Amino acid sequence: MNYHSYVRKQCVSLKNNYYEKQNQCNKFRVCDYLCDITDFQQNSNYIEAQFKNSRKEFYIDDKGLELKRGDMVVVECTHGYDIGVITLTGQLVLLQMKKRGRLNTEIKKIYRKANIIDVEKYEEIKAKEYQTMIRSRKIAKCLGLQMKISYVEYQGDGSKVIFYYVAEERVDFRQLIKDLAKIFHVRIEMKQIGVRQETGQIGGIGSCGREFCCASWMNNFTSVSTNVTQLQNIPFNTQKLTGQCSKLQCCLNYEIDTYTKIQNNFPSKKIPLLSQSGIYYCIKIDVLKNQMYYSTSINNPTNITVLSSERVSEVICMNKKGHKPIALETNKNK
Repeated sequence: MNYHSYVRKQCVSLKNNYYEKQNQCNKFRVCDYLCDITDFQQNSNYIEAQFKNSRKEFYIDDKGLELKRGDMVVVECTHGYDIGVITLTGQLVLLQMKKRGRLNTEIKKIYRKANIIDVEKYEEIKAKEYQTMIRSRKIAKCLGLQMKISYVEYQGDGSKVIFYYVAEERVDFRQLIKDLAKIFHVRIEMKQIGVRQETGQIGGIGSCGREFCCASWMNNFTSVSTNVTQLQNIPFNTQKLTGQCSKLQCCLNYEIDTYTKIQNNFPSKKIPLLSQSGIYYCIKIDVLKNQMYYSTSINNPTNITVLSSERVSEVICMNKKGHKPIALETNKNK
């Protein structure tokens, strides 16, 4: 085996090992359902590349490189260059750019496909990230900063380090940046993230038995309020409804739009029902069963009467006309 064949074999081996790792932890993957249609793949020279810690960016191939999903590429940065893996090509990249509002923004370029030297340097730099994180945490602790450095990301050429941190309040980390730059001799960038994003990086299994949504597909995190439990008639149990991040579980928001839409078709629960046996107040709505629960007492619900939303609307119309049914249930009026 000559030298060139040996180098080519080593390069392929390194890349295959890297791709295998990426396939195991490749978060936020987009299903390229147009990958087998050649025309759609050739209509766009934009690509989507993923970097460490699930960060994604869009790039343009102005050199006519034959790129496909899974290729490692060297891409342009503000300072230096970075190395990432192509996760999407073709027409779907434009749809992703439109979704994120990047169609009319400046897109950086792809320099080349990564060679064996780039891959080796990438692996070497990546191996330093854990020790860098541990040491930076000790420095932040010595400075008395109320923050937690969650993870560290080196740029592909090793000239820049991004420190992702979690903090409840605003942190003055100017001295921390000076100390880190002095120790590691690189440019420092600090990025604050939320506890949901941190949990997404750590990963885990939820109470549903599946992987965390934040670790598998979610990239936009919206706040979850206690009102969503009331709208869905879920008993508020902090222990059961709290996720690994100590916040309310994101899945509580999934069906809230449907519940809100259906409840708009229900009569107002603030309107009491008048009957010859007394005044009834709504204490609960069951959206799935199309039922409303009424009681003669709000504070101490007893003798609960269950009515359909249609029957409630009928009784409200009768009350507006000055009539009171003998009883709320239709079978008792017969």
